Amino acid sequence: MQQLISKKLFIYFFLFIFLVTINNKNLSKLNFYRINDINVFGLNEEENLKILNNLKFLQNNNIFFINKKKISDLMNSNNLIERYSIIKKYPSTIELRVTETNYLASVNKEGKKFFFGSNGKLIDAKYDKKEIPIIYGNFKNSEFLELKKILDIFKFDFENINNFFYFPSGRWDIEMKSGILIKLPRERLKESIELSLDILKSEKSDNLKILDLRQNNLIIINE
Repeated sequence: MQQLISKKLFIYFFLFIFLVTINNKNLSKLNFYRINDINVFGLNEEENLKILNNLKFLQNNNIFFINKKKISDLMNSNNLIERYSIIKKYPSTIELRVTETNYLASVNKEGKKFFFGSNGKLIDAKYDKKEIPIIYGNFKNSEFLELKKILDIFKFDFENINNFFYFPSGRWDIEMKSGILIKLPRERLKESIELSLDILKSEKSDNLKILDLRQNNLIIINE
């Protein structure tokens, strides 16, 4: 028993000496734990293949020393990606699991149609998505994300929104599929959206056409 313990201690001591005496540069040159396989999951077959081709620089690299900065730059340059994770399957496989961004709306920029993703990026509209609203106006991506965040806080029925209109003054109008137009102020967005929900849920919304909340302490209802 004593000999077995002594043998284990010797092995651990040897491994410790080995690890502290070899530097990362030398370790990365060792022939074991080389990357042979790279797999990408999460998007359609065509998009997964594009990502895979961009990751070929990882082939034959040591799996312990992959260039995460370069991978991050590649993933962040792809507007389809909401988030991703890197999974190492030892000894020689890397997996990238990708989550596709949600398409929130469509928008025209310089005569070209795009989808607006929940990641705040624009995606080429290669096909139609009939169930998402259209955004009109020259807005900043961060401005629409802020509006969407507030709508989510109050559980606003996003699926029943037909169009968004952004104005140079920095405010929004929301057109519902029912035809109701909600005019929001530039400031007081949270309280205005909360108030609009209360009115939409009340009997006052039966014949409502325009709900104007632009003036402080004043609600204009056009029936």
